[in-house]
Amino acid sequence: MPFAHRLKLLQSNVFAEMDQAKAGAKRAGQSIVDLSLGSSDLPVAPHVLGAIAAALPDPDSHGYCLFSGTAAFRAAAARWYGDRFGVSVDPETEVLLLIGSQEGTAHLPLAVLNPGDIALVTDPGYPSHAGGVHLASGQIYPLVLRPEHDFLPQFQEIPPAILDQSRLLILSYPHNPTAATASLAFWRSAVAFCQQYDLVLAHDFPYADLCFTGQPAVSALQADRQKTVTVEFFSFSKSYNMGGFRIGYAIGKAEIIQALRQIKASVDFNQYPGIQQGAIAALTGPQDNVNHTIATYRQRRDAAVAAFLRYDWAVARPQATPYLWVRLPEDWSQRSMEFCTRLVANTGVALAPGIGFGNAGEGYVRIALVQDSEVLEQAVERLCQFCQAATSPYSPGQTGG
Repeated sequence: MPFAHRLKLLQSNVFAEMDQAKAGAKRAGQSIVDLSLGSSDLPVAPHVLGAIAAALPDPDSHGYCLFSGTAAFRAAAARWYGDRFGVSVDPETEVLLLIGSQEGTAHLPLAVLNPGDIALVTDPGYPSHAGGVHLASGQIYPLVLRPEHDFLPQFQEIPPAILDQSRLLILSYPHNPTAATASLAFWRSAVAFCQQYDLVLAHDFPYADLCFTGQPAVSALQADRQKTVTVEFFSFSKSYNMGGFRIGYAIGKAEIIQALRQIKASVDFNQYPGIQQGAIAALTGPQDNVNHTIATYRQRRDAAVAAFLRYDWAVARPQATPYLWVRLPEDWSQRSMEFCTRLVANTGVALAPGIGFGNAGEGYVRIALVQDSEVLEQAVERLCQFCQAATSPYSPGQTGG
């Protein structure tokens, strides 16, 4: 039976292999410490759960939810953005509820790309960004992120012939997987670049709050207050630990929001109103749980970095995200997939191989800080001891960023 050619471009063999490797290690009797996925292990705030629970008996919340039914949520999101980033937002035309921000980043290319158009996508980067471009029959031009440039794209390196066909730039800072951050000056340069070449600037922004500097990350809309080219995607999965509730939103240029709304209307309805009530409570209620989440990840980061240092393995101390981006020893520099499969088989510690985030991720692993500090320290010790046994002489790599 024939299937669409685009399915070949959507295969995720690296992560499928890791899933098989974890299952195989478990069958062999290993106790798995899964640090390969960025799924939070922290609880949802009680007042958020209470708002969802209170909505459950209401029969008016049990049917399909159309755009007008999201008005209260959109108003809360607009107020939150205004308070947080000082950006004025029209909740009627510049906000769109999403069933998780990944829905928005996957659907956006369908709204802005014609077949053959080019999207500029970071390498390494979050895999679903490329997936949305493939669904839209677009082409990908990889923006290689290098440690010597603080894992920021160098727009001046893009060939003019590529820019002539480009319609979309997809960025995400704080960055997954490298944990790099971007300044307001960088965002101003990115906005100016997109204005010059008539590109849509899509900023995937799930780690807006997960910064360890005492301030939230910079929003791309702070550099594009008139919303000339920008759309930003916010998720409740990281700040509020609501990954399983699948709720987020897009915010930005009205014409882009309208185009995305047209795509969404042909695919699905909106998220259950009870979960919208929970999201409203998250945005408008006490932020103690967010502050606790930030403090927890900061502590875990420090514990994991200190554990590496005990083995003389220099690892960068990121300023944001629940991840460490760790360069492998030289003997493994082109074998991150093999490293991760052997590591989980021998120690039970599961990491994400850098190659899974793009060719430029080869030679790295991503460690998600989704376990208690003590568990992370033990996992790092197992990892380092595995390298000592498997690499001779032992020469741990440097992170470079």
